[in-house]
Amino acid sequence: MADLNALDDKIAAAAFRHLVRHLRQRSDVQNVDLMGEAGFCRNCLADWIEEASKGSIDKATARELVYGMPQDVWKAKHQLPASPEQLAKMEASMRRNAEQAELDDALDDSFPASDPPAILDPSR
Repeated sequence: MADLNALDDKIAAAAFRHLVRHLRQRSDVQNVDLMGEAGFCRNCLADWIEEASKGSIDKATARELVYGMPQDVWKAKHQLPASPEQLAKMEASMRRNAEQAELDDALDDSFPASDPPAILDPSR
């Protein structure tokens, strides 16, 4: 498997900007649908920007970077009311995200203690 961390930052940044521009152009795709299908949306992406900035970018600025305008303006122009079906699909997707995060946390907490002794000590 290719090491994502080995990807050159300049290439990663270009791909990220392409993704954001694509999401700006596809205002027909609702966040609730993105969440339902992919487990993330424009707000998630903005939250990741805010988190990665370690305090240098606030939530509103991060969301404006993703939306290309203040979020409330985007919502007024493009966001439609979510149907019960969309909300149910989004909630199921969010549960999958939470389950995966719990598994990731459990693995992080147990490593390397969960490894069989033979892996830790090849002489066994």
